[in-house]
Amino acid sequence: MPSSNYIKDLLFGIAIGDAVGVPVEFKSREKIKKNPVTDMIGYGTYNLEPGTWSDDTSLTLCLAYSLTKEFNLQTIANSFVKWRYHNSWTARGHVFDVGIATQQAIDNIKRGHKPELAGGMDVYSNGNGSLMRILPLLPYIKNKSLKERYEITKLVSSITHAHIRSVIACFYYLEFAKKILEGKDKFKAYEELKKEVSDFLHQSKINPSEIDLYQNLLILDIHLFEENDIKSSGYVLHTLEASMWCILTTDNYRDAVLKAVNLGEDTDTTAAVTGGLAGSLYGFESIPPTWIEQLARAKDIEELSRTLLHKYP
Repeated sequence: MPSSNYIKDLLFGIAIGDAVGVPVEFKSREKIKKNPVTDMIGYGTYNLEPGTWSDDTSLTLCLAYSLTKEFNLQTIANSFVKWRYHNSWTARGHVFDVGIATQQAIDNIKRGHKPELAGGMDVYSNGNGSLMRILPLLPYIKNKSLKERYEITKLVSSITHAHIRSVIACFYYLEFAKKILEGKDKFKAYEELKKEVSDFLHQSKINPSEIDLYQNLLILDIHLFEENDIKSSGYVLHTLEASMWCILTTDNYRDAVLKAVNLGEDTDTTAAVTGGLAGSLYGFESIPPTWIEQLARAKDIEELSRTLLHKYP
């Protein structure tokens, strides 16, 4: 069961998933299969000690910290700049990974672009850079109307990723997380979203061809897919599908995150996105204690979760 601090559940869920994935980022599924990840390890891709999280968690924590103040898009955007150029909310005091689209958006913000116009709007700007950091928006939007939730999600995604495909991914992810927070069974939540998200997107006059891209989640049963049908690249749709598959085909935090990591390629982000939901589903107490002990800045993350919970109980 989730703990009394749902924000702690999701923040630690993300950070630990991210940290488990960092050492094998960019490794192929085939290569990882020869030596599967079964625990939190270190070094590897970036030669960093165990428990080190990446830009996924950094930007998640930037958003979470910004929301401890009043909601302001410019404040959120500025926090991303502060991370990138002043090492704010980094695991070990320096930035070691940043996506191309996120880097371009942050530089646009630095040049004075409005936050909602900073992110890439073309079809090639659909990496997973907004999806990986969007979950802390849940406390702020959970009691708002469906339309408001969508509009706010769109704004916050657009700081780095403004294309409708990325926006839909963030919206779907948050809607699923909201149902989990409300105590819904994960399969029931999945089924409900098929109708609710589909109906909303169609009523919103969104390009049907964009909605059709989500058929694996909105029409089909992704938990019945074979592993070979699941892709784990940095493309936003791949990350969302892989994360939902990992959540729906496991029954605890550890297995969900390890399943995500062992898919290969964008291991840290797939595991972070999976971990956020798994933390929400199973609670902080379900996370292996040795993983928590090794996590960089665990006390800072816990303090941030308490502050945000006080604002959005």
